[in-house]
Amino acid sequence: MRILVLGVGNVLLSDEALGIRIVEAFETRYCLPEEVEVLDGGTSGMELMEAMANRDHLIVVDAVITGEVPGSITVLHDDEIPAFFSRKVSPHQLGLSDVLMALKLTGEFPRRLTLVGVVPFSLAPGIGLTPLIAGTITPALEHVVAALAENNVMVFQKEEAVHAR
Repeated sequence: MRILVLGVGNVLLSDEALGIRIVEAFETRYCLPEEVEVLDGGTSGMELMEAMANRDHLIVVDAVITGEVPGSITVLHDDEIPAFFSRKVSPHQLGLSDVLMALKLTGEFPRRLTLVGVVPFSLAPGIGLTPLIAGTITPALEHVVAALAENNVMVFQKEEAVHAR
């Protein structure tokens, strides 16, 4: 099984960095099996195509604009995601949408696709998440862990992460 947990975002735009911060926390807090790769995709677009190609499961973590209140978490699966991207939901959405379309055209589309998105409070220039959005990291991580469990892939918290809480 080849699984990629991909965090995307811009660390210079406050809460837009959420996807990056979640994958950082994921690597820090959990012992990951060999079949799970974690990648900070930043604001890259087509450069991510090779990393995303032919995955058994691609889990994307990102800040998304859904019209819900800031801090809301949205989890979408498979065919729901391209339909979701038909409207602007993320400042770098076009890059991700383009990569997914290219993967479909080349026959390299992931077998399963999950989006874990959090509605940002602020996209203003600045480094660091707002306190509201920083508080969503753990609940968003729980959705990532649940997506992995759907593949019968279990991850366990590292001992130091359990004691740090």
